Amino acid sequence: MKYLVIVGDGMADYPVEEADGKTPLQVAEKPSMDEIARRGRMGMLQTLRPNLPRGSDVANLIILGYDPCSCYTGRGPLEAAAKGIRVGNDEVVFRCNLITVEENRVIDYSGGHITTSEAEVLISELNERFSSVGRFYTGVSYRNIFVSKRGGGLRAIPPHDIVGEDYGKHLLKPDNEDSRLLNRMMIESVSILSENQVNIRRRRMGERPANMAWIWGQGRMPDLEPFDVKHGLRGAVIAAVDLIKGIGRLARMFVPEVPGATGYYDTSYENKAVYAVKSLEEYDFVYLHVEAPDEAGHEGSFETKVRVIEEMDRRLFGKILDTVDENVSISILVDHPTPVSVRNHTLDPTPFAVMKPGLNGDGLPFNEDSGFKGSFGLVDGMEIVKLIKRV
Repeated sequence: MKYLVIVGDGMADYPVEEADGKTPLQVAEKPSMDEIARRGRMGMLQTLRPNLPRGSDVANLIILGYDPCSCYTGRGPLEAAAKGIRVGNDEVVFRCNLITVEENRVIDYSGGHITTSEAEVLISELNERFSSVGRFYTGVSYRNIFVSKRGGGLRAIPPHDIVGEDYGKHLLKPDNEDSRLLNRMMIESVSILSENQVNIRRRRMGERPANMAWIWGQGRMPDLEPFDVKHGLRGAVIAAVDLIKGIGRLARMFVPEVPGATGYYDTSYENKAVYAVKSLEEYDFVYLHVEAPDEAGHEGSFETKVRVIEEMDRRLFGKILDTVDENVSISILVDHPTPVSVRNHTLDPTPFAVMKPGLNGDGLPFNEDSGFKGSFGLVDGMEIVKLIKRV
């Protein structure tokens, strides 16, 4: 048996009054997702822990069966692994967002979704100015990496948690030599990046400037048990964002570079579908991750989230159902909710569906209410791969 697991990042949501008390999953026209759910069985998945960060890093580690209490060190190292960045044993890896600030307030955690080519120019200037503090590496769009020998024991806040707030209240803590050095670097980056030609051009075009480097999610490189050893399945990861690709590489899974996969609304759903189906020819377990619903949740746009779900259904799920072998088990998962009313991740369980040849389905469409009615009930995320294998 082959297994395809499709994860809609942040796809679950809360009912919205303006949508007659429905969620984006309930409003969206998604015949392919609903077909998988109706032919399969549904349940609710608990992917996060109250005492750990409410992020995709923790949630996806848990889904793949890795206990974050023993292996999670921070988001930065996972993303560095995707890039093959060499990190010393005495070095700390941070995630570095290029963000937008105005009058000391965080306006946009994504720097107006700056392009990767623009980010390369800004990262190059940061390396010129702060080479004595550490090294910056370009990632995808606003998502970048910073490596330093400083800051391992500091507390850092994700920028998407403080949109609209004074960034000065959320700098690295506690106050010590490392935090003073790194906070000074972040503060100085505002004047440096604001005068860069990339941001001068973005302001002239009416776009938000990516005018501050914000570091967070730091840790040292973890050591994960190979996925095939843990689960007895040869695995592949199809993803656009470095976080998911990094988890895959650390777990010794196959991680191809998918042309046109951006981690945003303009991603190539078709190419991700093609690569997933192709990977099933050689690998037992394919983990296909889609970032776009999470971006819509963070932006607080119900309409955009509905549109993204519908595009995923038509251009990704539909293509997979048309081409995948009928003997493949297909599952739909959500790593965590990102409700548009909250614009951030929440601890709530998420709906999931498992369709497998010979499995009697629940006959329910794919949404949050159906998940609560599903025959699987509430399942801990650490058990989902085992459940998918045994049903």
